[in-house]
Amino acid sequence: MEGVKAVVEALILASEMPLSIEKIAEILGNADKKAINTQLQELIKEYEERGGGICLKEVAGGVQFRTRSDLAPWIKKLRGVRPALTPASLETLSIIAYRQPVLKSEIDNIRGVDTGGSIKKLLEKKLVRIVGRKDVPGKPIVYGTTKRFLEVYNLKDLSELPTLRELKELEG
Repeated sequence: MEGVKAVVEALILASEMPLSIEKIAEILGNADKKAINTQLQELIKEYEERGGGICLKEVAGGVQFRTRSDLAPWIKKLRGVRPALTPASLETLSIIAYRQPVLKSEIDNIRGVDTGGSIKKLLEKKLVRIVGRKDVPGKPIVYGTTKRFLEVYNLKDLSELPTLRELKELEG
């Protein structure tokens, strides 16, 4: 197919969410996924070499245009300071990300306080979701992270979360 790279680029730009190779192949009429991946890798490399204000990043199981992270101060000036998560919500989110699937009672135990408010805020921001209920008396809700979490924190998947060793090296 002539101009596949241009079509792929346009699809990524038009998509509101990270676009997977599978979805691109489906849109292109079940095109060869290896060929699409080759085109994607070329596009990623072209944007990287160009050194402009935007880049293509693999996040949340797909590819998405992003502003370069080193330009964040300028983007913040444009958008203004947005309210970030509180330290309590960040701690709760970290526990969910590393321990998922996890119960609220387990999160409360780790934090030593009631995390209901933090979990509610994280659900509203679509960073965590209810993944089901545990088959024990009371059927407590089980929580996990969302694709939105991966997008916000610029992760391809959960395996990209820093390990405990990496976190300790950052502190040291």
